[in-house]
Amino acid sequence: MEITKVHTLVIGAGQAGLAAAYYLQERGVEFMVLDERAAVGEVWATRFDALRLFSPAWASGLPGLPWSGSKLRYPSKDEAAAYLRNYAAHFQFPVHLRQRVSSLVPASGPGYVVETVAGAIYHAQHVIISTGAYTEPKVPVFAASLPAPVQQLHSSHYQRSAQVVGTGPVAVVGSGNSALQIAADLANTGRPVFVAFDDKTSALPNNQLMWALLKSTGLLRLSRSNFLGRRMMHSPEPVVSGDLQRLRGYANVQFVGRATGATPEGGLLARRHPTPPLNAVVWATGFRPAYDWIKLPIFDAAGVPRHNRGLTEAPGVAFLGLPWLNSRGSALMGGVGSDAKAVVYNL
Repeated sequence: MEITKVHTLVIGAGQAGLAAAYYLQERGVEFMVLDERAAVGEVWATRFDALRLFSPAWASGLPGLPWSGSKLRYPSKDEAAAYLRNYAAHFQFPVHLRQRVSSLVPASGPGYVVETVAGAIYHAQHVIISTGAYTEPKVPVFAASLPAPVQQLHSSHYQRSAQVVGTGPVAVVGSGNSALQIAADLANTGRPVFVAFDDKTSALPNNQLMWALLKSTGLLRLSRSNFLGRRMMHSPEPVVSGDLQRLRGYANVQFVGRATGATPEGGLLARRHPTPPLNAVVWATGFRPAYDWIKLPIFDAAGVPRHNRGLTEAPGVAFLGLPWLNSRGSALMGGVGSDAKAVVYNL
């Protein structure tokens, strides 16, 4: 089997992987980018139809290429996909598509061997893992107690309200911005929507002034090693106050509090009150690590990567795009660039 040799291999052609590619190219390093999808930006293109970036275009650019069009708009998910495609094409990055990585192991000598499901084999001195902010959908244990007739759908597979069966009650479980957007999308159909949202979740405005303050004060760049940064890292992520307020205004929406269990009839138990039997539940409950393909001793007991600003104990192996890799901006399109530069120049 032919082995492709390359100095640096970037796994994942999302925002983090492309930011890494920019700085590798700037530095003159030989590199390749692998991605499991058929096109750059496809992860954004396949997300739910109503999704928009939570930051305006002027605050969402990757290094070296600003967004075209109005800088004040909040781009749609399709615009985000197009921006990433155009970014990769503009810089002519060597992106190899349909290359889902199946294993990353140490080489017999220096470096690492990466194999893909498609049968390609690569040997690289450095590997930058940019596969996103965890990838395995996470649902609570009590989801298994819901009876079979209740449709269960994770937010990563939700695209539009027509996917959800019936016209009766549906619950959206989660305390993040995706939960609010999906609940509003379902509420627009007129069906009863029960929102299992933690009442303790804080909310902030999402407007141009807020983003100007975040950028000018440097709050998005505060490191997790800083006292205030650590406080922010361990605090629940706030949601957009305008989205929360609008959702509360729907007559067919009820907030039931944090979900705590399931009923035999097919409803949910929650802090405020239970729901009636449901047609469906959408779990907007996040993701967990899924790195079983990486055969290196660089994870803690929970499967979370151990790293120092992305750099791991394995020489030449780094992560990018993880939540709080270094700062609040580490997993944001407009904030990943500084982490990418630090990784590329220190790897």
